[in-house]
Amino acid sequence: MRMFAVIILFVIIVLLELYLAHRPSRWPGLVLPGISLAFSLLYPLSMADMGQGAGMLAAQLLLVWLLANIPTLILLAIYFAARRRVKSTREYERMRAQDLG
Repeated sequence: MRMFAVIILFVIIVLLELYLAHRPSRWPGLVLPGISLAFSLLYPLSMADMGQGAGMLAAQLLLVWLLANIPTLILLAIYFAARRRVKSTREYERMRAQDLG
């Protein structure tokens, strides 16, 4: 049941990102990736030293940070794909207006 809730939450976030990325302004689409990036910084900062060497801890922190940024990368990929589509639609409308005028 918990996995189903996580999947539904992820789908809602992806749909919200699609909606925000298709807005005329580019800034609303960057809100969710920004929030995701901020949360990804919390994971390594909350890790406690487990008694291992400093080199091992740094490697673990980097790995945790990279894994925590997977949702950020997914949201950014959605954002850039949607913005590319918005840009091509605007260019098409501009060309069409010039042809009619």
